[in-house]
Amino acid sequence: MSNLFTRIKDSVKADLHEAMDRKEEKNPIAHVNQYIRECEVEVKKIKRLVEKQYEIKQDIAKELNHANMMVEKRKRQVQLAEEMEETELLEEAKTDLEQFEARVSHLNEMSDKSVKDLEMLETKYVQMKQKLKDLYVKRLELRSRENIARTKQGMNKVLETELVSKSASKFAELESYIERIEQRVQTDSRLHTLDARFQELEKKATTTN
Repeated sequence: MSNLFTRIKDSVKADLHEAMDRKEEKNPIAHVNQYIRECEVEVKKIKRLVEKQYEIKQDIAKELNHANMMVEKRKRQVQLAEEMEETELLEEAKTDLEQFEARVSHLNEMSDKSVKDLEMLETKYVQMKQKLKDLYVKRLELRSRENIARTKQGMNKVLETELVSKSASKFAELESYIERIEQRVQTDSRLHTLDARFQELEKKATTTN
């Protein structure tokens, strides 16, 4: 049954990835956005690890401080037991002192390692933040390039030869139409003037007769 669920899950995942790939081909910035989101998740993880490492370093420092205090305490007790010739207490104090000294040594090693680990994580964290910032800048660049490309594409559609020639043809037709109207108006006006002049002439001829 678990194998069946695994196959179903893998199949769904594969279909999803295929769909995402098709979408990315149409919109490459979507791919960049997805990559940025993944990087942001990783940066947050590293940040939490850095914070946790600080806590571990502080805990080690506390344990080391306590162990050093116990070493000093047992040293005083060993000295006191020797002075008071308390053999049994002396042996117990020496045994305890050795254990605390061994713990101090081990904690010192842990402290040194925690410092190096913290430095490594901090360096990695800074590098990842810089990488993320580079991705933000890259996305801006791609958005700018995409906007310019789309703008040029729109301009080319307006300025392409076929469209321009069609527009020129339309303007030529309109200009010709206007010229015909102007000529008709001029002709009508001339005829009207001519008729008016002949009417005046006919009136004079009638009066004279």
